[in-house]
Amino acid sequence: MVGTPLGQAFITMQPENLSVAKPEQKSLAIYIVDDDDDVRFGFARLIRSVGVNARPYASAQCFLDELVEGEQGCILLDLTMPRVTGHHALARLKQLGSRLPVIVISARDDEVTRAMVRDLGAKMFLRKPVDDQALLDAINWATGFSLGR
Repeated sequence: MVGTPLGQAFITMQPENLSVAKPEQKSLAIYIVDDDDDVRFGFARLIRSVGVNARPYASAQCFLDELVEGEQGCILLDLTMPRVTGHHALARLKQLGSRLPVIVISARDDEVTRAMVRDLGAKMFLRKPVDDQALLDAINWATGFSLGR
């Protein structure tokens, strides 16, 4: 597992921004968008194990059709999916002005891919397979919450 922060987030964080709040379990939603059933259900099981609402989607289109803005949380997004790819979903989220942070999780890991998802607004890139604690840490970093086991 390799985590790559995108942009200058680690460098520009001010000490006052490092505090972590406990989420209200019912208001925090982690959207899991991945066409691989095993990955999607595994991530959902992990998220639920820390008491947070997991919302798994087998396709980017289903996710985009049901997206509810205004909720707290983040999006775990695979890049390589049929029909509507993760790249297309990121572009649509950017177009919609979504404020939900996106963590891209993909087996494809190269400079071009990382640059593209960064330009489309992703907060972090993780390479599959992803370690459970590393995923929770990434969600904590992206949301400012403190999820853990």
